[in-house]
Amino acid sequence: MSEMLQTTDAALPDAALSDAALSDAALSDADLLGRTADAVRAAGTALRERFGEVVRYRSREELMRLLAANDDTALDILRPRLTRLRPGAGWVEDELDGGALPAGEWWVVDPAEGNVNHLHALPEWAVTATLVRDNQPVLTVVHLPLTGETYTALTGAGAHLDGRPLHVSSTADLGLGIVATSQARPDEDEKVVRRVGSSITAMLLDALVVRTAVPATLHLVNVAAGRMDAFWQFAGARADLLPGALLVTEAGGRISDAQGRPWTPQSESFLAAAPGVHAQAVTTLSR
Repeated sequence: MSEMLQTTDAALPDAALSDAALSDAALSDADLLGRTADAVRAAGTALRERFGEVVRYRSREELMRLLAANDDTALDILRPRLTRLRPGAGWVEDELDGGALPAGEWWVVDPAEGNVNHLHALPEWAVTATLVRDNQPVLTVVHLPLTGETYTALTGAGAHLDGRPLHVSSTADLGLGIVATSQARPDEDEKVVRRVGSSITAMLLDALVVRTAVPATLHLVNVAAGRMDAFWQFAGARADLLPGALLVTEAGGRISDAQGRPWTPQSESFLAAAPGVHAQAVTTLSR
C-alpha cells in the first residue's frame, strides 16, 4: 500500500492534500484500480477486527444500529481515500439505491456487503467499491477479508482474482449446472417475493443445484470464477449488482435481465450466466 494511503487526511496539511488530490485525479484507470484495491483491503481489515462472536439484537432498531456501526467503520476508511482518488466523483449515499445515476463519475460502494452475515458470525461478507462513469461500471474491487481474496475487474482488461485471470464456466447444459439467487432486501414487495419463489421452483426443476443466500456479490464472483454457472435476482440495488456484473462480463459471461433483454440498473431483474447456459436460464426464468 502506498505511503499516501497509509496516512489519514487529518495528518496532511491542506496544501499537501490539494497536491495529492491533483496527482491522484490524473491516475490511469489501471493505476486507479490498484489504489482502490488498497483502500478496500484496508476497510476489510477494519471489519475483520470486529468479526467473531454472534452479535445479538432484540429489535429492528437495534439491528439497524449494529449494521450502521459496521458500515461506518468501513466508510471512515473508504470515503476519504476514494474521494482523494477521484475528487470530482459523486458518492452514492445509500447502498440500497437503484436506478440510473446522473452523468459523470460516481463511487458505488457497499462497505459491508453481507453485513447481517457479519453480525451472525457467518463468513459470507465482503467490501466492494465500483467506479461508475456515465452509468457504466469502469472498475470494481471485491475483497473478502476472511480469506484475503481480492477480485478485480477493469473494463476491457479482464477480471482477476489476486492477479490471476478469471473465466466463466464452459458448461453448456443447465441440467448439469450450479445456479444461485439472492434476496434483494428483507422488506421487498410481496409480488417480487412471490416471483422469486416461483423462479426458485423453476430452477429446481431445470438445474442440478440451486443455492439461495445473501449477498449477491459472492454468488457473482463465483460465476466469474467458473465455480457456478448462473445467478439471477429480481429487483436489487446498484451496489448489489454492479461489481458482479463487471466481473462476470470481463470473465466472458453474459449479463441480461431475466427475459434476456439488455440489463441496466433500472431493470426489474438480473441474470448473469456462462454463455453456454444463458439461453436455457432465460427460458427457465421466463416460464
